[in-house]
Amino acid sequence: MTAKEIRQAYLKFFESKQHHIVPSAPIVVKNDPTLMFTNAGMNQFKDLFLGEAAIKYSRITDTQRCLRVSGKHNDLEEVGIDTYHHTMFEMLGNWSFGDYFKKEAIAWSWELLTEVYNIPEDQLYVSIFEGDSKEGLERDTEAFDLWKQYVPEDRIILGNKKDNFWEMGDTGPCGPCSEIHVDCRPLNERNEISGKSLVNADHPQVIEIWNNVFMQFNRLKDGSLQPLPARHVDTGMGFERLVRVLQKKSSNYDTDVFQPLIEFIAQHSDIKYGAEEKTDIAMRVMADHIRAISFVIADGQLPSNNKAGYVIRRILRRAVRYAYTFLNLKDPFMHRLVPVLADQFKDVFQDLSLQQDFVQKVVLEEEVSFLRTLSTGIQRFESYTRKQGEHLMLENAIEPEKGFADAWVYSILKDQMIISGEFAFELQDTYGFPIDLTELMAREQKWIVDMEGYSKELLKQKERSRAATAIDTGDWVLVNPNLEVEFVGYDDFECETQIIKYRKVTAKGKEQYQFVLSKTPFYAESGGQVGDTGRLEDHSRLFFVEINDTKKENGVIVHYTDTLPEDLDGQFWAVIDEYKRLLSQDNHTATHLLHAALKKVLGNHVNQKGSLVNPDYLRFDFSHFEKISEIDLSRIEHIVNKKVRENIPLKEQRYVPYDQAISSGVTALFGEKYGDLVRIITFDDHYSKELCGGTHVQATGQIGYFKIISESGVAAGVRRIEAITADKAEDFMLSQNKELAELRMLLKGSKNLKVAVSILIEENSKLKKEAEKALVEHSSNLKHEIAQHKRTINGINVIARHVDLPNADAVKNLAFAVKDLVDDLLLVFTTIIDDKPGITVMISEHLVKERGLNASNIVQELAKDIQGGGGGQPFYATAGGKNKDGLKTLLEKVEKLV
Repeated sequence: MTAKEIRQAYLKFFESKQHHIVPSAPIVVKNDPTLMFTNAGMNQFKDLFLGEAAIKYSRITDTQRCLRVSGKHNDLEEVGIDTYHHTMFEMLGNWSFGDYFKKEAIAWSWELLTEVYNIPEDQLYVSIFEGDSKEGLERDTEAFDLWKQYVPEDRIILGNKKDNFWEMGDTGPCGPCSEIHVDCRPLNERNEISGKSLVNADHPQVIEIWNNVFMQFNRLKDGSLQPLPARHVDTGMGFERLVRVLQKKSSNYDTDVFQPLIEFIAQHSDIKYGAEEKTDIAMRVMADHIRAISFVIADGQLPSNNKAGYVIRRILRRAVRYAYTFLNLKDPFMHRLVPVLADQFKDVFQDLSLQQDFVQKVVLEEEVSFLRTLSTGIQRFESYTRKQGEHLMLENAIEPEKGFADAWVYSILKDQMIISGEFAFELQDTYGFPIDLTELMAREQKWIVDMEGYSKELLKQKERSRAATAIDTGDWVLVNPNLEVEFVGYDDFECETQIIKYRKVTAKGKEQYQFVLSKTPFYAESGGQVGDTGRLEDHSRLFFVEINDTKKENGVIVHYTDTLPEDLDGQFWAVIDEYKRLLSQDNHTATHLLHAALKKVLGNHVNQKGSLVNPDYLRFDFSHFEKISEIDLSRIEHIVNKKVRENIPLKEQRYVPYDQAISSGVTALFGEKYGDLVRIITFDDHYSKELCGGTHVQATGQIGYFKIISESGVAAGVRRIEAITADKAEDFMLSQNKELAELRMLLKGSKNLKVAVSILIEENSKLKKEAEKALVEHSSNLKHEIAQHKRTINGINVIARHVDLPNADAVKNLAFAVKDLVDDLLLVFTTIIDDKPGITVMISEHLVKERGLNASNIVQELAKDIQGGGGGQPFYATAGGKNKDGLKTLLEKVEKLV
């Protein structure tokens, strides 16, 4: 079976068991503060497990794109080295939400593996949870008894909490699990050593293939376990491992999942795969990493220097480093793999093929940038080892000519040839130079990296980072657990409500509270629109607490406040800040009008890549590969304002089936997770029609006026427009008119400002030329006068003098002019320019060469008197400072120095 057939067989099997097939969620997680990336198939169903969302389908199956590179599930360093770890991988899953449990899950997994995929039964082992007395958890005898129907008891393994109790994180849904392992070794090896002893022993051919998790508990902050409202089944089967088993390969990378990429790399590097371990590893790393990089970018996360963006940048740089070092690919190459990958997945995950050009451009720009970084890092590394080497030879009284290649020299210095951990960390932290590359280059030159020192520096950085972002979140306290959450903010700005639950949060030493309401008009931060602020008033409307922000967590609307009401169980009024909401709505609708205008002017390749909508302004990021001309910006602004003046009414459609919405030509955003039912926002059926969950104006005329204030690039292939509307746009225009009025007054009421300013510029240019001419004449006269005041000390003609000149260029020109008149000269000028003291030192080349004088050293010594510093070349140097009074004694000091 091909990989495509294997994937399809899985989905069809569970569809036949009444499972609803759902699409993969985006790999980049939104609205969940505990995760950056989807790292397990269950992530998108967390709210269902916790009972915080209505269950539409009690049985679901899917294939989910996952990424594991940080936190608890961190496989990055094993990727490429072994044959089965990956950054991005597909997780095949089947789910039961309060429906079937262990009996059906175990029976169906056995049926699929042995009857559909025809894996020999004698190659399969299963494990069950042995229990944990500390947690008060008993052995999973139910799973044990069920498995006995299919496998002999000696193939059922008792697993500890580490292996057979699944937890997504420190808190959240969890439960005992039952793993299925397959022994892929040849028959003679299987007969010699039982596979049972190799399960969970990191044997490359005895691997876990499937995990049936029986979700029964919720792990609380204090570590205790709380039963979930209903029992669920959460299964996950690694697609890449499954393909390897069914295609009878010894490595995931030998399957048709990875081979198209590896063959492309081998062909273009002119190195055969399988020829040498280090080049094989490099090809595996590249083939794996391009998958993670491409899908994350397609889902809307661009490489950057923080959080999720930094993770994907690190993965890309690791791949480039392997290509550069082991395959001799010195020019950008990774971006050339994107079309190969897009073609592979065009029938599974279409977002990549639809954005192929954009993803390729982003990867290329990142490669170009990092290859420059590599070059810089290599230079710094070589400079460090050269200087350290010179220092070691000097300390050990070894002649430098001998060099480190000399066996005798190396035998003496080898224990001292250590690259400090601080330097290795600086290379990585400041210059993005990977530590493993530093180690590799060190080994090549027979140096050793102080990894203990490096680890200490890394730990310090992590502690600084943790301290800056530390958040201590308590468990939810239930107040009215039987109430459901309802959002009414599209229609109402206030409503009566009750508190369902609350919790205390400590961040940066400050205590705050979060609570969930049964009914709320507060829009939670989403889709770029900021969360509402407002008040929670008691029923009498005499007392209230301020709501500072509103966010979503696993689909639940969470309100943020510094204090809680006294009577938590009472009736309340939830009231949003109406003025802020209206301004945000103006800006949100403006982003829709802008998006459509951009497509109209620049082309259909334009797609939204991020946005920020708040009461003050809007920010809109979009795919486009070059700076927008002023003419096109004016056209875009004109189109938006034309639509504003047309006062187009809002056409809002709620609960539209997703497929129906897409077929109607609506604009959907890449990287967004849409449900089966969606909301369509339309302003003119022939202009702007988008899927959107945000709040909007009732008619475009409410926006008032739209004004672009900036256009810039934010990443490879991504441009950004910032704009203002409504009150802010009015304030901007008023301030512009005020400036123009003030300018007219300064120009004595001139009606034609352009002509008046042109005349001023012309007059200014003329006056500058006259001033420069006068300055040249003044300097010419001054140079002769200064040259006459030389004093000869020890064969050196010394001139030390204060000069009044308007700028540094004039001082420099005068110094060179005096040097032309006086041989063997040491000249020191002091100046005060723009109320700041300065020093200029000029020395004849003859004195520099023959007498060893150095202007840079002298100016640094003199600069101490004015509390400053500076430098330059041996024959010419300058310095600046703060203390003007120091100039008085400075000139007297010159002759003593000579």
